[in-house]
Amino acid sequence: MNDDTWATLAAASARGEWVALATVIGVNGSAPRASGARMLVWPDGRQHGTVGGGNFERVVTEAAVASLGERKPRRLAVHLTRDLGMCCGGAMEVFIEPVAPVESLVIFGAGHVARPTALFAREAGWKVRVVDAREDWATEERFPGCELDVTEPRAVARALVPSPQTYVLVVTHDHALDQDLVEILLPGEYAYVGLIASKAKVARFGLRLRAAGLSPDVLGRLRSPVGLDLGAETPAEIGVAIVGEMVRTRRRP
Repeated sequence: MNDDTWATLAAASARGEWVALATVIGVNGSAPRASGARMLVWPDGRQHGTVGGGNFERVVTEAAVASLGERKPRRLAVHLTRDLGMCCGGAMEVFIEPVAPVESLVIFGAGHVARPTALFAREAGWKVRVVDAREDWATEERFPGCELDVTEPRAVARALVPSPQTYVLVVTHDHALDQDLVEILLPGEYAYVGLIASKAKVARFGLRLRAAGLSPDVLGRLRSPVGLDLGAETPAEIGVAIVGEMVRTRRRP
């Protein structure tokens, strides 16, 4: 794949777009492209690159769109003359792989639970951003490899663009801030909105958020108490439970 195609794939992934990567993995006889030729296909049928043009490329594009819809890879073997009426006379085989966009996790709060959660989430493939106005907590030493945003969390929450590839976790040091953030974030179409809280805190928040006008359907999106029910107690154990719940959301939406 040439550098332009790599850059195109990376840019699409960063924008939160699903793209199918179609790679020629076998050629027998005369064919328009050699093994290794690649093409990117979007869900709407847009293409970047080529695997040979003509009817063959049309069939590959249709298969790539179907692969994106199923979120499953496909192999496609075609005889260019017998199956498609092309004059080449050879046969080609293509492997089509859906490429998932980069997923991000925005953690509001840089406290004791946020630290292991950020570490585990990065190891599991999330791009992690930590938001906390306290400069002595949101540090590179505590959150290596994470984007640090030392600004007012409410302003960050209002500026966030909701995306099905974005996960949000609220674990701040302040109950009033937690409630404000949940009220701002919950109406957005995020993949996951989690709040660290006791059952009593969740009940109080529910009453206040309903009074603020949030519908039962919107309130039902909130994951709180957050994390899988593992009996977790320590910050690291809670981090495991939270990332485990995120993985379950990723794999079983």
